[in-house]
Amino acid sequence: MKSLHTVAFILLIIGGLNWGLTALVGHDVVAGFLGGTISMIVYVLVGLSAIYEVATHKTNCRHCNPSGASM
Repeated sequence: MKSLHTVAFILLIIGGLNWGLTALVGHDVVAGFLGGTISMIVYVLVGLSAIYEVATHKTNCRHCNPSGASM
């Protein structure tokens, strides 16, 4: 599960940076690098990563989980 968390976290970083750069420069960086179809796949993966992180954050985060559980 640690590797899934790592991949999800990296995808969330990519998605967040893309949103920030899109807002700042007005250009979709992921679509610029990967093209339309592949960028849609990346966006779906970023969305699924966000859902995964929201669903598992409370149990995986040592700061939010009072028992201090870690991955």
